[in-house]
Amino acid sequence: MSISIPDDEDIDYSDIDAKYRVEPMEGLDTCIVVDGVPIIDESRKERLLLKMGKEFERRGCPYEREKVTIPWDESTGKSKGYVFIEFNTAEEAERAKAAMDKHPFDAKHRFQVNILTELETYENMDETFREPEPEVFKSKEHLKAWLTDPKGRDQYVTYRADDVTVFWHGKPASTEIAYERSHWTDLYVQWSPQGTILASIHRQGVQLWGGPSFQLIHRFAHPLVKRLDFSPDERYLVTYERISIPDNASQGPQFLGKKNEGDHVAVWDIRTGHLKRTFPRSVPVGEDEITSKVLLWPQLKWSPDGKYVARITPGKHISVYSIPEFTLVDEKSIKIEGVVDFEWCPLGEKDREEVAAAKGQKKAKESVLAYWTPEIGNQPARATLLSFPSRTQLRSKNLFNVAECKLYWQDSGDFLCVKVDRITKTKKPSSCNLEIFRLREKDIPVEVVEPKDTAIEFAWEPKGERFIIISTNDPNYGAGHVGVQIKTEVSFYQLDRSRNDFRLLKTLASRYSNVIRWSPRGRHVLLATMGSSSKSDMEFWDMDFNSDDLGKKETSERKEEWGSGMHQLATAEHYGVTDIEWDPSGRYLATSVSVWRHTVENGFAIWDFRGHEQQKHLIDRFKQFLWRPRPRTLLSKEQQKAIRKNLKEYSRVFDEEDAALESNVSAELIQARKRAINEWNAWRARVRQELSQDPRRKRKAAQKKEEQKEEAVELIDELIEETITVLE
Repeated sequence: MSISIPDDEDIDYSDIDAKYRVEPMEGLDTCIVVDGVPIIDESRKERLLLKMGKEFERRGCPYEREKVTIPWDESTGKSKGYVFIEFNTAEEAERAKAAMDKHPFDAKHRFQVNILTELETYENMDETFREPEPEVFKSKEHLKAWLTDPKGRDQYVTYRADDVTVFWHGKPASTEIAYERSHWTDLYVQWSPQGTILASIHRQGVQLWGGPSFQLIHRFAHPLVKRLDFSPDERYLVTYERISIPDNASQGPQFLGKKNEGDHVAVWDIRTGHLKRTFPRSVPVGEDEITSKVLLWPQLKWSPDGKYVARITPGKHISVYSIPEFTLVDEKSIKIEGVVDFEWCPLGEKDREEVAAAKGQKKAKESVLAYWTPEIGNQPARATLLSFPSRTQLRSKNLFNVAECKLYWQDSGDFLCVKVDRITKTKKPSSCNLEIFRLREKDIPVEVVEPKDTAIEFAWEPKGERFIIISTNDPNYGAGHVGVQIKTEVSFYQLDRSRNDFRLLKTLASRYSNVIRWSPRGRHVLLATMGSSSKSDMEFWDMDFNSDDLGKKETSERKEEWGSGMHQLATAEHYGVTDIEWDPSGRYLATSVSVWRHTVENGFAIWDFRGHEQQKHLIDRFKQFLWRPRPRTLLSKEQQKAIRKNLKEYSRVFDEEDAALESNVSAELIQARKRAINEWNAWRARVRQELSQDPRRKRKAAQKKEEQKEEAVELIDELIEETITVLE
């Protein structure tokens, strides 16, 4: 029996086609193609996948490892140099493309990322050449434009109520507003170390501003950020606050991710805006990272040569990371049992020249850091100098009966002072001494200076060989009594080259000073009382006073006297002062009273280095005053010497400008007086005319005139009678 099968043309398959239709490119927009991947064999597959996974996760684009496909060349047994990665959504794939396209995987490979659906577009691309339209050039403001001010003025920023204002500072006639804005910050503002950038803090994160009109440079998303810091070269920004990431948070290289959750410290690249790395919070020994209320700041400390950044885990180790990778050097920390604190050694002028000359060489000058450890068991406390990255111990000094230590580097790196507070066997404060490491001498000798009382403040002179300490034996010190004045003593020391030791210059007894503020140029220093409700004394001192400047002659006997160059220039008061800061030139000093710490007489005052008040402003709800820092000079030593040699010629120009300014002021004053006299004469003439026109007033005026004459006659008669009486 035969069965006839109908022709296919007579059967309707449309319903089946519609039901099981497969779109050729459906779902492929969640898949990316990563080209530029290293060509490997099977043995290196796991290592490649692990590194790629870390790179994608670090840039905020994590993926499941099972969704990676590596095409292989069967003839060679090696990969083809590209991989396929599938994400959960098209948005994640787009984000991965934006973050990883042109990303440098290593020194020889750079990723090229495309969405899989884009390949068809590239296959059907029109190859006809079309002239591209030129982009319109948009000039950008120079971030260091303020340094080109013809008058050589500095700037400062103030924050009051909701208003932030940047001022040009100069003589009264040249002080003006450079820029101002309301609601510029939610918390406070901060300059970068070289003054290039102004940072503002908001609930969402940090914003950076620069240029003459303070245009927005970058935003960094770190919710509820409380603190920020910059690297010395202004390449990196550090923000601080516990990181918490919501489920719907934005992802990408410029955002914090889920893997950063729980950390506190974030490091950002200022030029790209990308996140470099996050770190957990450092807290004192024995305290919990989450519950501790003690903030160790800064959390990261940068080496002065710009090669390393370090953080401490108190009691355990110091971790040093290389820049710009921010990877742990040698993949291990410096383990130091009980370590409490550390500081990098600053670079002097010669050191900077050596670092610049050795740039690119294998044997470059090593960095030096100092740290101290407390007494542990039978082991004494210790202050140590360590060379890095060789991790060689340069010098160590044992310390006994130690309660606390503080490290103070001189800014040229010539000396390190370790201030040691000692206790008795019954744990009571007993004494204080200064251990001074002299790094420029062979074997780094240590000199001991023993103040007779407890030192509460210490400060090196910038670029000098002097230091000042404030000490006290007041029983109220450390007792926690609020509002009680602590009586102090101020001591000045200087390195005596003839004896090769630090020698006492002068002691100021019966003071209440508790703050030392050196001018950034050295020589001049301010001693002040801060944090007191009844004392606000300020003393301006010149350490190299030349009496010829005041038209006095100094005897040769006094010149030979040790410490005779010191002179108190002036004393002053600023009630409730909370902040003191010198300007970058060392010619002016600002004192301010912030509403954050004092509720009355808020505002600021500016003084010159001689202690003369230049201006004072009482401002309601005043919060902050900051001088704008300046970068290091670009002049060579020879150019600086030439300027000092010809300083009189330069000063002559400024003297002429000052004279012209004073003459203008005098001319304006004369004109104002003339206007006042003319107005007075016009008023008198008008009044006289009104009186002459009014008969009643005229009669009264005449009558009053007659009365005045009669009084004058009576007065003369009385004087004559008195004179006659005296003659008799």
